[in-house]
Amino acid sequence: VSSFAIARRWLIRLLLIALAALAAIQLWYAGWIAWWRWSDPQETSFMRRERAALQAHNPKSELRQRWVPYERISANLKRAVITAEDARFAEHEGVDWEAIEKAYKDNVKKGRPARGGSTITQQLAKNLFLSPERSYLRKVQELIIAYMIEGLWDKRRILEVYLNVVEWGEGLFGAEAAARQYFGTSAAQLSPEQAARLATYLPNPKRYGRIRSGPYLDGRTAA
Repeated sequence: VSSFAIARRWLIRLLLIALAALAAIQLWYAGWIAWWRWSDPQETSFMRRERAALQAHNPKSELRQRWVPYERISANLKRAVITAEDARFAEHEGVDWEAIEKAYKDNVKKGRPARGGSTITQQLAKNLFLSPERSYLRKVQELIIAYMIEGLWDKRRILEVYLNVVEWGEGLFGAEAAARQYFGTSAAQLSPEQAARLATYLPNPKRYGRIRSGPYLDGRTAA
């Protein structure tokens, strides 16, 4: 047997092993998504990263997050977040290809992946399983998970989980904790203005959560 034939055989084996590993990873994601259709996630990838970062400075640090069901989240906040983050949330199947195309063109002009055109479903996929680092490889995995979520959950469940796990400040996750931190009220009692203000924090929650006000945030809230 020639050395070329042996090399080809090993290459095929390695390729099959890689494909099997990739399939196993996707099944692992799908399994958790199926479980969370009825069971609320206790912790996300973003939460684990944030806890580790906080405890590196203070071992006693804990995250602030309290799960509340869909009906105990203000309709004002649901509308504000959809308007700000994903206006076509009710229409798409997890991915807004028009937004991705626009983001891709913007990134090519800048020469780096600066924005991703993510839907709420994609943001949820990233929060649950992935990392905040920007790369096209991570983006592909985000798209796959987003389609899994849309296939296994309805829109109500997607929005419920998103609003309960999304980051709203340093060590701060979910609508209930954010409402109490910033306005001293519950997620159910948020006014239209308060809800709009919270929605403006989402693109950069740690920065905007610190400054809370300014021309940009005030303008976005008023809009």
